[in-house]
Amino acid sequence: MHSHNSRPIDRFFLFSVSILTVVGFVIFLSASLGLLAQEGVSFSSVALKQSVSLVIGIMAFFVFSKIKYQYIRKMAFFVLIGAIIINLLLFIPGLALYHGGASRWINLGLFSFQPSEFLKIAFIIYLAAWIHFAKDRIDKLRFGLIPYLVLMAILSAFLLTQSDTDTLVIIGFTGIIMLIISGLPTRHIIIAGIIMVAVISGVIWFRPYALQRVQTFLNSNADIQGAGYQVNQSLIAIGSGQFSGRGFGQSVQKFGYLPEPIGDSIFAVAAEEFGFVGSLVLLALYLSLAISAFRVGVRAPDVFGALLAIGIVVLIITESFMNMAAMLGIIPLSGLPLLFVSHGGTALIIVLAASGIVANVSKYERG
Repeated sequence: MHSHNSRPIDRFFLFSVSILTVVGFVIFLSASLGLLAQEGVSFSSVALKQSVSLVIGIMAFFVFSKIKYQYIRKMAFFVLIGAIIINLLLFIPGLALYHGGASRWINLGLFSFQPSEFLKIAFIIYLAAWIHFAKDRIDKLRFGLIPYLVLMAILSAFLLTQSDTDTLVIIGFTGIIMLIISGLPTRHIIIAGIIMVAVISGVIWFRPYALQRVQTFLNSNADIQGAGYQVNQSLIAIGSGQFSGRGFGQSVQKFGYLPEPIGDSIFAVAAEEFGFVGSLVLLALYLSLAISAFRVGVRAPDVFGALLAIGIVVLIITESFMNMAAMLGIIPLSGLPLLFVSHGGTALIIVLAASGIVANVSKYERG
């Protein structure tokens, strides 16, 4: 697999991923203790599942760090088609699993997974490969803006059926950043942005759950026991962490107060246990991941490698920051996981596999 000019994985990037993975797992274990207060959910089974996902994720990281990223470019179309086929499985009765009013999971008996996670990475790989192919003609509508809009239309069809507006926002935003980097004319970027805002506004208007989230965001005290419950409990948790936190494992809110203490509310548990200082450290870890991956992207030997590394890290950071911002009441609530930290095997495996791809790009960096 190695070519003669390949180097070891970029140290700064490897260090950032490793620390985030370890810290994320420690926070997860502490948050899982909150399950001891719930009927019918066992701490040991949840901890075991996450541990297995972590091991698979670490293996995926090393496998992908060995696969030459140029090979992924040749496979980009098939990766996208594969991800679409996996998402089509959601329409097969008996396979789709309903949770929280949306069917976003496929249940295969032994394990269940979330197809939209594959769609995110497939989108980045395909868009990076397309831009690489069309790089000198990207300013022409039919090579730049139109292929992006067609791709987004296909993904919208899948994600809106799954009521997964958040993933659509993240994918759309990541794509626009990749197009900006590739030198798409400003007027085309503005058109893409306007279309995206129009689609999201349409979703908010026509989907009651999305409209309710926005209303709750604008007035989170209107329905403290109902729609505003999660964000209010989250703010109580974050506030009671004060400057240095209650201490590891000492969160009160995770015992029956916070909905999804190991899912999308996990940042609130971390903030309660490790305080303002701990939250800043966590933020710094995500930023160091961002800086190290951007550095890999800037030094990549070709357009595809650069967009792959930068696209992946924009996706990871956007999703993680949206999760934290929602818990802080800065943006409307979303069902997004905090990557590397939240419970969710698919997300953990995919984020580590994607990090492995960035690690491979770093082996070929210039200078």
